[in-house]
Formats: sequence, structure tokens, C-alpha cells
Amino acid sequence: MMRVVLCYPLEDRHLEQLRSSAPDWEFVDAGQERVATELLNADLFCGHAKVPVPWDAIVELGRLRWIQSSASGTDHCLVPSVVASDIAVTSASGLFAESVAEQTMTLLLGLLRSMPTFFRAQQAHEFIRRPTADLHGKTIGIAGFGGNGRRIARLLHAFGCRILATDWFPVRRPPHVERLLPPEALADIAPELDVLILCVPLTPQTRGMVDRPLLQRLPRGALLINVARGPVVAERDLIESLQSGHLGGAGLDVVETEPLAPDSPLWDMPRVIITPHVGAQSSRRYDVVTSFFIENLRRFRSAQPLHNLVDKKLGFPVIASECGPS
Repeated sequence: MMRVVLCYPLEDRHLEQLRSSAPDWEFVDAGQERVATELLNADLFCGHAKVPVPWDAIVELGRLRWIQSSASGTDHCLVPSVVASDIAVTSASGLFAESVAEQTMTLLLGLLRSMPTFFRAQQAHEFIRRPTADLHGKTIGIAGFGGNGRRIARLLHAFGCRILATDWFPVRRPPHVERLLPPEALADIAPELDVLILCVPLTPQTRGMVDRPLLQRLPRGALLINVARGPVVAERDLIESLQSGHLGGAGLDVVETEPLAPDSPLWDMPRVIITPHVGAQSSRRYDVVTSFFIENLRRFRSAQPLHNLVDKKLGFPVIASECGPS
């Protein structure tokens, strides 16, 4: 009997769906409280452990065969021993593209339409007309053109935006994207951008990629939207650019260290909108995760290629589709 350990906020109905999909296997809802110990006796794992996990010991035992991340990112499990092992890793890349795109548009439109200013005015009972900016006609850069980036580009196209994008695999450029370039081209296109949107996974190559030199290459008054991972941005450089007025504003669903420290200057900046890493949250999230895992379980049991198989050295699937598995 295969033993499958689960660690995501699943409900009883999800557990029943999983058990029905493989009635001859054991499914264990470990939660964050027991995941570290239950993984020592797991054949398969689906979830996202947010507590310390003895990955080296798990690898040494040689039992675990497959990790299905319940998140798009896999930095939580891609420690060196797992990378060097035969353990397959799959991600939820692209599954939450619609939610992430909605969050992106919320942050972007909120900044452009001066919503922080109007929220403060509402609290002060002030009914004063103030200037706003437009999204239509803006030049938008999207760093990371997987499932999330592609869905965001489709929405921005409806606003008549000029879209430039970069990706590790700059292929399958849709007609509404003017240019799709490799990652090293981001610095070259930065001076053209009114808005830079970050959708990249967190890897050694992307950690700190948005630093002072890149921010300085953006035009004065440009906006930054981060719906990727916090450490992609060098936060000290971001704060400096906002304080100097070079960067016109930032919409941050993620920050370098979460939760954001109470004394961070970002909290009180008038042109910053902060949300607590909710980009992929929706009422359907764990229905989608469960359905996706069941499909991958079916493929695993029949020795078919798994959806969203991660290149463990890169840290993400090689090709992700617009709104679903690769």
C-alpha cells in the first residue's frame, strides 16, 4: 500500500475525493503539526510544509518518490538533497493564474487611480477631487511569463497596453505581446516601462534581481507590482527608490520577510499598497489543488508523464501553460 501524506487546508470532502481516486492507498492528513514526522514514512507528499522538515533524513531513507507542491513555488522543498535525489517534484504552476491576475489588477489599478489617497480621504471625511492616472496605453513589463504572466498579459491587452515580457524560456509569444525576451533583457527594456510586474519563481537566479541598478533604469515615476516572491526584490533598495521619489509607487502582495515588520517604512508610504500574500487565494483554491493532484495521481499510477514536472535545478517546470498544467 502506498502512503500519501497531505499538508494543505483540505476539507473532509477533499479527503474523500482523494481516497476514492486510489482506494487501495493510504491518505494521511498530517497538517502542519505532524507533517515533519509523517513525511519520514511517506511514499508521496502533496502540500506545502511551512515548518522545518528533515529533508536530508527523508532523502536518506529512500522511501519518498514524489512531491506535489500545493503552491506554485517549490523553494520550500528544493533543498540540495532533494535536488540531487530521484524524488520527482511537481508544482501548482498556473493553477491560480486567474486569482493572481485579479490581485495584480487590483494593486495596479489601485495605484493608478490613487486609491490609497482616497481611502485616507474617506477616513477623514474629505470629499476632494484629486488627480489620477490611466492604465490604457501604458507600457507594461512582465518578468516571468509562465501561467500567471500570460494570464496577466491577456487582461492588460484588453486595456490597450503595450506589453513586453521576459522569461527563462522566451517561446510561444502571443500576438498581444510585442516582445518576449530572455531574462537578461529586463535591464534593456526597463527604460521603456511605465509598470514592471514580477511573476518569476524564487530561485538563486531571481533572488534580489530587482535591485538598485535595475530600479534606477526604470523611468522616474514608474510603478512596481510584485505578485511573485518577496526576496525577488532587494527591499532596502526598493525603500530607497520610493523615498527618493524615483519609483512612483509599489503594489506588494509579497515582501522580503513575511510578515512585514511593524516598523517597516513601507507601511506608511502614501504610494504603496500592501496585501498579505493573498494573490493565489480564492474560494476554489483547494478544490483546484485536489482535482489537479487527483489527475496527477492517475498519471502516476499509470506511469504517464506528470503535469508540471519541475526541473529541480531550475526550480520550476520548463514550460507552463496559460492557466493550467504544462
